[in-house]
Amino acid sequence: MDVNANVLKRFVIYMAILTFVMFTVWALIRSFMNRPPGDYETEVCDMRLKDKLYDKAIESVNIALEKSPDHRGAIMCKALVFISQNMYMEANRELDYLIDFLEKNIENDDPTGRGTLAAAYANRGIIKDRKENYEGALEDYLKAVRIDSEAVGGPGLGTVILNYKFKSSSVKERAIYIHEQLQLPENERVLKIKELDEGQVMHKPGKL
Repeated sequence: MDVNANVLKRFVIYMAILTFVMFTVWALIRSFMNRPPGDYETEVCDMRLKDKLYDKAIESVNIALEKSPDHRGAIMCKALVFISQNMYMEANRELDYLIDFLEKNIENDDPTGRGTLAAAYANRGIIKDRKENYEGALEDYLKAVRIDSEAVGGPGLGTVILNYKFKSSSVKERAIYIHEQLQLPENERVLKIKELDEGQVMHKPGKL
């Protein structure tokens, strides 16, 4: 009788564990199946971008855009891949489209959309900054800060330590610096500092 009770107890425990595992697996499958079209490929693009596998990142993001042509995360990732390769004309084209699309379609109760719009302006500002269009860069930086200052804040200390030799400024800090320099006579301005410019980071919302 005791043996049967122990067997039954073990059986109940095993069934409870199996039920939990199956429920978890089913929840993950449903979550994956119910994702908006293009989300998975956009995440793959982001991972490949971090690994500097630019061609594979573009392959993934193009699939995402085939599934969802206006996927804002995919468009952003594509722009970041281009910026990483110094393909500024192509990056600017993606960001122009993204900014126009978001400004026409973003809802007031869409914080991720606002963060994406701010990041798009910030990244377009970076392009202008690198191409020495400082007035244009300042304009885009200020728009980014006005839309969502938190979304375009500087990187965390861990990011700086792991990825950059020099301290990186936030969009707001860079905007203030450019504004101050533009008030000086042209021959006194210092707008390019190689060591600091190398630490300038691209921006994206918390979730692509």
